[in-house]
Amino acid sequence: MDPAPGSAARVLTAIGEEDFGRLLAALVTRFRDFDLAEEALHDAVLRAVETWPVRGVPERPQAWLMTTAKNRAIDLIRADEVRTRHLARLRIEDELRSGDHDDHADRLGEEMDAADIPDERLGLFFTCSHPTLREDERIVLILRFLSGLTTAEVAAGFLVETATMQQRIVRAKQRILKTGIPFGRPGPDDLLDRLPGVLRVLCLIFTQGINASSGPAHTRVDLQQESIRLTRQLVGYLPDETEVRGLLALLLLSSARDPARVGPDGRPVPLAEQDRGLWDSLLIAEGTGLVSTAAGEPGAGPYTIQAAIAALHAEAVSFDDTDWRQILILYRMLFDRDPSPVIALNIAITLGRVHGPAAAMRALDELADEPQLLRHRPYHIARAITLDELGRSDEAEDAYAAGLACPGNDAESEFISARVTDLDR
Repeated sequence: MDPAPGSAARVLTAIGEEDFGRLLAALVTRFRDFDLAEEALHDAVLRAVETWPVRGVPERPQAWLMTTAKNRAIDLIRADEVRTRHLARLRIEDELRSGDHDDHADRLGEEMDAADIPDERLGLFFTCSHPTLREDERIVLILRFLSGLTTAEVAAGFLVETATMQQRIVRAKQRILKTGIPFGRPGPDDLLDRLPGVLRVLCLIFTQGINASSGPAHTRVDLQQESIRLTRQLVGYLPDETEVRGLLALLLLSSARDPARVGPDGRPVPLAEQDRGLWDSLLIAEGTGLVSTAAGEPGAGPYTIQAAIAALHAEAVSFDDTDWRQILILYRMLFDRDPSPVIALNIAITLGRVHGPAAAMRALDELADEPQLLRHRPYHIARAITLDELGRSDEAEDAYAAGLACPGNDAESEFISARVTDLDR
């Protein structure tokens, strides 16, 4: 034990998000109750703040926190008639020794290492991404209980009131309890079946980070970083899953362009106008290394294909030097796997780079009746840019107006308004 004043605060700070996430996941899986696990861990941290400066910091502080939180959870269960029914089912009553909880934690903490605490975060990924949950519920649960963000921080990331986000989290947790969604690591078949849902949630979080759906700013770097951090975790758990590494490559290569994605005025900067000298070369090197390996594996799928497209952009010296023909091939491969209107839109845009704006316009016109694209800003912006390239500025202005009517962030709206002004000159 280290009794030096200030050691407790330093140790608790040093433990960091990774260990706290691991502790929380272990408690959630053990007690099958998000609220109980969070309250117990919070109380254990408070207990550490109170006792460690006096009694000294345990040699294995993570194990101490785990034991204290588990004891506190059992106390909370005993005090609640509804929760008491969990005791027999979970078979944990006999784990609690009599006597002072701190003494018990000290004794067990001397016997346990932090490595002895089971890492249940992979199971929590799949619990939070169960197909029974709605997509927005999956996102908020992963951000709240796997990224370590507070409810207020998650709410800020999606530009809603904290109370509103709290209600979403409560509904998601209630759905888990009512439907009996299993906690813990899924079996091999369930893992493979549900992995695409986990990857989709991580991708959606990142997408919100690079192009916010509303609010004043165009990008949210914090959401990008959280998505990358969580995907790195998933790669650590499932290193042989090609698409997990493909997604990480895609996120790294996309995030590498972030320093040039927004101008000094806060407005988005189109890819053709970005200063490539600002792109993060370290992220590009890591991302291209990952995708080079993943692309040659049998398990390569949509995320790996998208990462290969991002790598071609990253490797090009300039916008005009980009290998657009290869990108067109890759988008068509992607469409064969996922024939969505958004991918069709990207094919239309790429056709313009390969065969000229008239070819792009024909492909864009073919998508005019797609309901998903009618409220999709990038579709109208692509039409406006293509119409302007064809000299049809009046129609381009109408397309920009249609884009302004779609949901989007304020910085993007200012970008569109500026483009309309340029057309009028």
